[in-house]
Amino acid sequence: MHSRSKRLLFRLMGIAFLICAVESITASQSLESANSAKDLVLGTWTLNVAKSTYRPGPPPKSQVRTYEPHADGIHAVIKTVEADGRSTTIEYTAKYDGVDYPITGNPDWDVITLKRVNAYAAEAALSHGGSEIGHARRVISQDGKTMTITFHAQVEGRPVVDNVYVFDKQEK
Repeated sequence: MHSRSKRLLFRLMGIAFLICAVESITASQSLESANSAKDLVLGTWTLNVAKSTYRPGPPPKSQVRTYEPHADGIHAVIKTVEADGRSTTIEYTAKYDGVDYPITGNPDWDVITLKRVNAYAAEAALSHGGSEIGHARRVISQDGKTMTITFHAQVEGRPVVDNVYVFDKQEK
């Protein structure tokens, strides 16, 4: 083969490789976008304290939950102003695959496990030191404007927690 033909062949192979790489990246981004679009929890949610119930209480002053798509699933940031004025921030990144993922910002649990029930509902198990101590069920309304989380936990030496949190979705 002549050197000019070899150069042309290598250029064509390089262009073909570049086209395949771009198509692969585009397809991957489209798939991520499609998966994210199906997850109704994505966005910012503000706690409606008046519609929520707390046992044993007292309720927090406020809570804002932000859920964003992430390459490793969904990234959640939960910012709370407690009844006594303390602020806390809990974060995790997890998939809905039943696998344990680390949580930061809460001394009572260090792992979360997520499972999708359907397009509107998901369940979470919260653990510390390998023992499950709480579970939650999240349901988003059909119109996508309200999220209700039913939470039950038993941390040793404390009263049982049975809370129902009602959140309003924030408009963009």
